[in-house]
Amino acid sequence: MARILLVEDNEMNRDMLSRRLERKGHEVALALDGQQALEMASAQMPELILMDMSLPVIDGWEATRRLKADAQTKSIPIIALTAHAMAEDERKAREAGCDDYDTKPVELTRLLEKIEALLGHP
Repeated sequence: MARILLVEDNEMNRDMLSRRLERKGHEVALALDGQQALEMASAQMPELILMDMSLPVIDGWEATRRLKADAQTKSIPIIALTAHAMAEDERKAREAGCDDYDTKPVELTRLLEKIEALLGHP
């Protein structure tokens, strides 16, 4: 399965989603803020990033812009995870460079389909 970087500052969300992804066979690394996400993405080169947009230190919008501007990390697919479900929020996430968008609370089946679509394998 895939190496996924989960960027989430909420402990309950982080714990629940990481355990569910690991049960599906994914290897999950955890970042608690946007700065840590930038450092971990460069060091670990995950196959995919799940990016909360409302993060401390550097928010998910800016972290995504920086990852997509960096030649080393620009090809890593990023799925925005946000509690904001308005069309404007999806547009903003895509403009920041996110490859896909999903709302919280996360529906695991839907998220797994998006992960598989971006990685090109189940």
